[in-house]
Amino acid sequence: MDSAPRPLADLLRPQNLDAVEGQAHLLGADGTLTRMVAAAAAGKAFPSLIFWGAPGTGKTTIARLLAAAIGMEFAPMSAVFDGVADLRKIFAEARTTREQGGKTLLFVDEVHRFNKAQQDGLLPHVEDGLVTLVGATTENPSFALNGALLSRCQVLVLNRLNDEALDALMMRAAAHYDAPLPLDDAARGMLRGLCDGDGRYCLNAIETVMAQVKADAPPLTPEDLGRMLSKRAVAFDRDGDQHYNLISALHKSLRASDADAALYWFARMVVGGEDLHYVLRRLTRFATEDVGLAEPEALPRAIAAWQSYERLGSPEGELAIAQLVLYLATAPKSNASYVALKAALRGARESGSLAPPEHMLNAPTKLMKDLGYGDGYVYDHDTADGFAGQSGFPDDFPRQQYYTPPERGFEREIKKRLDWWAKRRKG
Repeated sequence: MDSAPRPLADLLRPQNLDAVEGQAHLLGADGTLTRMVAAAAAGKAFPSLIFWGAPGTGKTTIARLLAAAIGMEFAPMSAVFDGVADLRKIFAEARTTREQGGKTLLFVDEVHRFNKAQQDGLLPHVEDGLVTLVGATTENPSFALNGALLSRCQVLVLNRLNDEALDALMMRAAAHYDAPLPLDDAARGMLRGLCDGDGRYCLNAIETVMAQVKADAPPLTPEDLGRMLSKRAVAFDRDGDQHYNLISALHKSLRASDADAALYWFARMVVGGEDLHYVLRRLTRFATEDVGLAEPEALPRAIAAWQSYERLGSPEGELAIAQLVLYLATAPKSNASYVALKAALRGARESGSLAPPEHMLNAPTKLMKDLGYGDGYVYDHDTADGFAGQSGFPDDFPRQQYYTPPERGFEREIKKRLDWWAKRRKG
């Protein structure tokens, strides 16, 4: 008999779905899974599912409790450690279970680790009802799973545990030890921050603390707790979902002129180990796409920050990027150049290979002059206002207005010029 001590996170694993913390949108009175379990109890089929959520949010626990709640055999496997032979064994056992009138819930942890062929191998057994699949993943299913498998499953998102859920876990741990946790209020707050929504980490940290603190010791301060627990790395995957989520948050905070939020998301990427050349590339794109000519200095400042970072490196060069983030966030915004380019590209594709008007063609040879190249061209600098008003569009192409600057920043001045030129052309 195995008498090895069990981790606190395993000892306090919920024994029913009502005891799961932090997922009320799935397991509350009107939660998605609550309704699915009720439908299964009424004889309806239980669908295959993909649980998408961060570590420590209860994916494995919920899958195990679901199998018990709907009367299925629970067949767990890991896409990291198990392979085709293990799957075949599970399918064989599932056939025996079905012959005996039972059903099998196949739980695949880290299902995104399966390659395309392995994912495809699940399809026929899911389709014929041999198993009900519940896959767990920390990666965005849209990118991590192939379309065929994804189309046969419902994706349910598990939330990171909020402060209320983490406090409930702390209370459960205190009840287990039959003693209050030796943490003052500030240390509790620090522990919640360290957990980053991960319930498993919370219980493991408490277990570490309780193993080291004497029963009569005063409550730990944040400094005490920091010395006792190793610093936890911020959740970040340079090739995964976090990579795209954080750069999106930075870009949209800049667009919203929220300088403090933009600086926060930039700091999150620095702490997470993001490639700052990638960040600089996106900031330079922002300078042209979202600031544009409303602040013509935005692009040269982006290039200057990029060059500064390349010469200084980290951490000194990070300040140059931070200054660029603040500059872009507080600059006037305009996407008029971006919109104009898209419209011009569309016009170029639709118009075909129209020739420039003859008055705009160079005539370096006598033959070209005889053919009319350059006829009628007026040299703008020879006019009183430096503006001749001749059209630059092809003769058979109606005049277009692609660029419409808004009344913001420097583009207010550009608009005045364009309006004046437009009046001169009509005159």
